[in-house]
Amino acid sequence: MQQTIRRVAVIGAGTMGAAIAGHLANAGIPVYLLDIPPSSLTPKEEARGLTLDHPEVRNRIVREGFERMRKARPANLFNEDAAKLITLGNTEDHFHWVGEADWIIEAIIERLDIKQALMERIDGVRKAGSIVSSNTSGLPIKAIGQGRSDDFRAHFLGTHFFNPPRYMKLLEVIPTADTDPAVVEFITQFAEEVLGKGVVIANDTPNFIANRLGFITAAKTMEYAIAHGYSIPEVDLLTGPLIGRPKTGTFRLADLVGIDVLAYVANNLYELLPDDPEREALKAPAFTHIIQGMLERNWLGNKTKIGFSKQVRENGKKAYWQLNFETFEHEAMPKPRFDSVGALRTKPLPERLKGMVEADDRAGEFVWYVISRLLHYAAAIMPEVSDDPLAVDNAMKWGFQWEVGPFEIWDILGVEKTLKRMEAEGLSIAPWVKEMLESGAKTFHRTYRRKKQRWVIGQGYVNVKPDPKMIVLSEWKQDGRRVIATNASASLVDIGDDVLLLEFHAATPQGRVLNALDLDVLSMTQEAIERVEREFAGLVIGNQGEQFSVGANIFLIAVNAQQGNWDTLDALARQLQGMRKAFTQCSKPVVAAPFGMTLGGGAEVCMAADRIVAAAETYMGLPEVGVGIIPAGGGTKEMVRRVISPAARIDHPGIEKYVQEVALTIATAKIATSAAEARDLGFLAACDRIVMNRDHLIAEAKAEVLAMAATGYRPQFTAKNCYAAGRDALATLRVYIYLQKEAGYISEHDAKVAEKVAYVVCGGELSRPQWVDEDYFLDLEREALLSLAGEPLTQARLWHMLQTGKPLRN
Repeated sequence: MQQTIRRVAVIGAGTMGAAIAGHLANAGIPVYLLDIPPSSLTPKEEARGLTLDHPEVRNRIVREGFERMRKARPANLFNEDAAKLITLGNTEDHFHWVGEADWIIEAIIERLDIKQALMERIDGVRKAGSIVSSNTSGLPIKAIGQGRSDDFRAHFLGTHFFNPPRYMKLLEVIPTADTDPAVVEFITQFAEEVLGKGVVIANDTPNFIANRLGFITAAKTMEYAIAHGYSIPEVDLLTGPLIGRPKTGTFRLADLVGIDVLAYVANNLYELLPDDPEREALKAPAFTHIIQGMLERNWLGNKTKIGFSKQVRENGKKAYWQLNFETFEHEAMPKPRFDSVGALRTKPLPERLKGMVEADDRAGEFVWYVISRLLHYAAAIMPEVSDDPLAVDNAMKWGFQWEVGPFEIWDILGVEKTLKRMEAEGLSIAPWVKEMLESGAKTFHRTYRRKKQRWVIGQGYVNVKPDPKMIVLSEWKQDGRRVIATNASASLVDIGDDVLLLEFHAATPQGRVLNALDLDVLSMTQEAIERVEREFAGLVIGNQGEQFSVGANIFLIAVNAQQGNWDTLDALARQLQGMRKAFTQCSKPVVAAPFGMTLGGGAEVCMAADRIVAAAETYMGLPEVGVGIIPAGGGTKEMVRRVISPAARIDHPGIEKYVQEVALTIATAKIATSAAEARDLGFLAACDRIVMNRDHLIAEAKAEVLAMAATGYRPQFTAKNCYAAGRDALATLRVYIYLQKEAGYISEHDAKVAEKVAYVVCGGELSRPQWVDEDYFLDLEREALLSLAGEPLTQARLWHMLQTGKPLRN
């Protein structure tokens, strides 16, 4: 299908419509965002003498929706530039704009008659071949497009985004019998590659896959918890990371979603699913009583700051009280403790799942109930919602951020063993599961002859179509020949086509792969450069841990600072600083592939590389001032080289503005909230790339290495490429720091750290601006690090961060 999407029209500027428009703009796509003109004036508009015909009034609804989206936190937009791609209009004066769009997305009120009327209008102005989709979460897609032209129906389908669209990976695509398969294939590829989505094809059934399975099983979980005396902290502990789900668990997730939304979805599903085997869970007495009581009190969750939890102040500190289901009062509740949880919580997820469902205590009973009812219901709604277990698993992983989906859980626990236990408890298992077992199949998912397969109802095992843009390191490394070298914190992996990967995998004592940079990482980095020079075409620095890297290992810095091992600290800084020279003077290209938290030393590693290919959701920054030191692994120097020096090279008359921006970025520990903002701040250069789909990151970085090698990459040798602004610029910064301290905005110690930042950024007390080598700034970085590390308050901050994970406030 020869299709290109150059412009999108989104109709409906409510929470979802505006946020969808925002994410399309994040991807660089111009968007028309339309909503209805108002039918009455506000008091302010009347006072100004405006009429309903005034352009400002007619665009009021769409403008208000846009502004709510733009100001929301967490941010819907990557940066402010994305907002410039959204053009606002109304559905009366600007409806002809719809005819310019290649993709038209409907996101209006959930009423079938109104949606059908809108589709009739769209059919009258759309250009032939343009795609039309509805973001409905419950109404039948077929009914929405009923009566439209042949070309309309061939290009019409459901595209159900999850909220917020920027952060939630799932996109459920719902074709009708009339939808051209080529349209489904195109929108799937576009969503995956351009919007960074994980696409699941769903049948045209109420609430599709994820919300139906998620909400009904959540209702059953809440009903069981309330009826059997489990507290909110107990439930959230047992339905959180322990079993591979987010920290929000069950009740905190309900507060996040909104109790009113929960009630609406429950009522909506109940009406739409008259034949669903678990329909009555949505009207279960204990669940219904609690939800109704909360609605009557306007306890709607986070939006009203009170729901299943309530924020209070205890001894001057923020605390949370939970709802007591018996008294209907919020109260402080003890931290739940179960022997089974304590024994299993640090084990790998498969061991936790197996152990918890077998545990002979209240925790085990609850986890077994939750999981067994999930598996039972997931099987029961198939093939109605889908005939593919992989689609159901992905829907729950991408829509609810689970680590494993229901059928993957069933495989872990043992399908036949778990089925027998559920049947012994009186649960009736879907016939297709028994048919699968009777055929000799043992699992829903398997690897057969080195190909991944899943059991599809009516077909048997079917190969999973590989994504050529996806490299899964855990699978890649199963062939031991690909692992070139390894230690506790890093590995070298041959990822094919003569490209080597330097993978960080340093874990915390709790098992979280946050990739703090330690001596093992630095050692493996040196070996990577040596091997690339001899054996490979280039190097990718990347991993698939929880975060790219949270920076240098604070324990190393804290211990050496406390013991006065200044030579050791200096050597650590020199090793980090030496990466840029090692990378850029290597005869082969080096590409960093950051994602998630890329902080401190992690950011310095990336900025040392020849090129950065960053995931869109990369949060990069230099937060060292939070522990009382400055970036001294090349980070401060890099900001001078990347931001100040280019402006100086063109003799920019406002050079001090760039000096101040860099100093402020470092001194305030500013963290970019996206890769696009990282580019705005100077962490990424104009030549660096941003990849929307994190699953494609390693493969895209590898492609970048090969492209650089193919176009004649040469090592870089530089001299006097850093601009030192000198004492006049430093004097300006010192005045600003003094005024901030005198006004009480920063402490004495903060001012001391800021003074060091300013000194290094300006290149010291040079009598006039001049160009210097990178080593000049690197020496200043280390001097500042060593002087600040000796401060008692800096050492206190380092240990506080190490013990709590939070900066110490003055």
